Amino acid sequence: MTCERVNPPGLSPPAGFSHAVVATGSRVVFLAGQTALDADGKVTGRTLPEQFAKALTNLLTALAAAGGTPADLARVTVYAADVAAYRTHARELGRLWRKLAGRDYPAMAVVEVVRLWDEEALVELDGFAVLP
Repeated sequence: MTCERVNPPGLSPPAGFSHAVVATGSRVVFLAGQTALDADGKVTGRTLPEQFAKALTNLLTALAAAGGTPADLARVTVYAADVAAYRTHARELGRLWRKLAGRDYPAMAVVEVVRLWDEEALVELDGFAVLP
């Protein structure tokens, strides 16, 4: 699988995402929304960064089980219960992303939602990957 990150000079420089990703491969993996649930189905972490790290870890665990790696991610959507809080923690969330998933950013969007399935959840991530 190859992912070509496309960031046209006429657009604002991306920080923590790619404007477009051209993915070439033979398998598409659709990743369900992941929150900070542990193996017992309980939300872990009290802060947004703690929950983001667990949600991303869960997403990457599902991807790995399907045979993929973080570099295979073509698109991720982040659903945040509070976008202002997300922006406040953006640098820390970026560090967590790089630590867990590396620097090959997928196309991304952050969407504020009224609430998530689990009332304690502050953030949810879903996406898709293209595998060889």
